[in-house]
Amino acid sequence: MAELTAKGRATRARILAVAADLVLKQGVAGTQIEDVRRAAGVSGSQMTHYFRDKRTLIKDVIAWQADKMQRLHQTPELGELDSYAAWRRWADLVVERQTARDFQGGCDFGSLAGQLVESDADTRADLAAGYERWLELFRRGLEAMRARGELREDADPDALAQSLLAALQGGLLLSQTLRRVEPLRNSLNAVLTYLGSYADPGRRPA
Repeated sequence: MAELTAKGRATRARILAVAADLVLKQGVAGTQIEDVRRAAGVSGSQMTHYFRDKRTLIKDVIAWQADKMQRLHQTPELGELDSYAAWRRWADLVVERQTARDFQGGCDFGSLAGQLVESDADTRADLAAGYERWLELFRRGLEAMRARGELREDADPDALAQSLLAALQGGLLLSQTLRRVEPLRNSLNAVLTYLGSYADPGRRPA
């Protein structure tokens, strides 16, 4: 695609936001290009200008959701996720956000992955790349904690990042299904306790 103007970028972003919302509400199979076109209020020629077909649109929705996930984890409140206090705030914010949603929706990126991961190798690779970005964000914070001595030398930032993300994803899905807070809160508390077990004894969080 040729470089877009500011107006073109805004139009494309609006279409992607609408498409992402429809996919979450209706599922990938239940969302057609025409549904997105009508909801976004654009012409057929505009749709084909930005997205050749549904496959291209869904590929870009995956990237859009991955970018959104990154933004949610890069806020002044969370900093670089490189302290126990930051991880505690992260867990509290996740619980608050899901409680405010009445546990409807779960993880937007995880919802996409659940629908698409077995569809084809290219789509699975796109989803895996999104999760790898998430893991890298977590890993950087954990590596900084280990470098400062807040985590013991035997702490494995990669394994800890995977544990944190798995606890988040599993807790979100279970709370979404059961419509109650305990599975999410308990899974996050458990993984933070596990993280704390790697603290230097003199710097272990309360």
